[in-house]
Amino acid sequence: MIEVRNVTKKYGSITAVKNISFTVEEGHIYGFLGPNGAGKSTTMNMITGCLAATSGEILVGGYDIYEDPVEAKRCIGYLPELPPLYTDMTPEEYLCFVAEAKGIPYAELEREVERVIAKTALDGVRHRLIRNLSKGYRQRVGIAQAILGDPKIIILDEPTVGLDPLQIIEIRQLIRELGENHTVILSSHILSEISAVCDYLIIIAHGEIVASDTVANLTASADGHRMITFDVRGELPAVQQTLSSLTDVIGVQAAYGLGGCVRVQVETAADVDLREYIFRLFAKADLPIVEMNTNDVNLEDVFLRLTAEPLADGEADAQETAKETEDVGDTEEAAEGTDDTDADSPYYTPQEKKEKKKKQSADEYKPLFGGRE
Repeated sequence: MIEVRNVTKKYGSITAVKNISFTVEEGHIYGFLGPNGAGKSTTMNMITGCLAATSGEILVGGYDIYEDPVEAKRCIGYLPELPPLYTDMTPEEYLCFVAEAKGIPYAELEREVERVIAKTALDGVRHRLIRNLSKGYRQRVGIAQAILGDPKIIILDEPTVGLDPLQIIEIRQLIRELGENHTVILSSHILSEISAVCDYLIIIAHGEIVASDTVANLTASADGHRMITFDVRGELPAVQQTLSSLTDVIGVQAAYGLGGCVRVQVETAADVDLREYIFRLFAKADLPIVEMNTNDVNLEDVFLRLTAEPLADGEADAQETAKETEDVGDTEEAAEGTDDTDADSPYYTPQEKKEKKKKQSADEYKPLFGGRE
């Protein structure tokens, strides 16, 4: 149904999508999953022809989206993250307008509008202005315009964002129903939403496809694994050096966490228990472990591992330098404070006392909270 071949999208010097390729087959609900800023919406916009790729090729129903856009777009119903609604219209008026824009024959227009209103349960609000509808009903109107004309492919970009739990359940059920007769691509950064309705996952991170498989296979890949998570009081380079001596591990991640500690995740086979060895190893390196937990690996852990932000070369040194600079700044500020706190001292002239009291007053309004992000 859809073939994405070596597609890249650049915004000036920034590469949002890097040479991605994947295929969408007929009759499945696909989850397009990734963290915020991973390139999901950019990819959706390129597939639908709303955005031109810098390089690469996209085929929809056998038609090139750029060479034969009219025929390619006939195969697609698209709901952007922000539905393109005219809020001064009623749902019925808006859907009639969209149906005419899609070229649906006038003899079929009324019947088609009635079909999508029934499909999306909009009959009770069909004569209310869209501006007066709840967020959930606006999403339904957006989905209704996407399925007008009965396209083969339905693409939904973040369809449940901003909805309450009941509305999310209703939209998920609607997506399942659409999947019975359409190929559906559902874009989201929420793992529970994707796994609840999709049978195939495409995971994107940092502009690249990092996994493409069925939900069952990705879940099976997590079975039989154990995740050991612990916080170390120390600096990241020293922790990474100590971790380098670990064996019998599947994966290791380390990054600065809360409270000045380094959060470490070590993935192993379920029958391998490294907790005591890790404790002794870090104690020998004078890096105390302040907390340690262990649990079985699940699909969420697989997603986090695949989409983890890689530590760039020299980043650890930069963080260390920033910390040292911060410590020096704190020391200098404390030294300055020893003079400023005694503005009434008889050793100051009246003008100096006035200036120092003015500075003390200004300091009272400085932010009370801060720290490294």
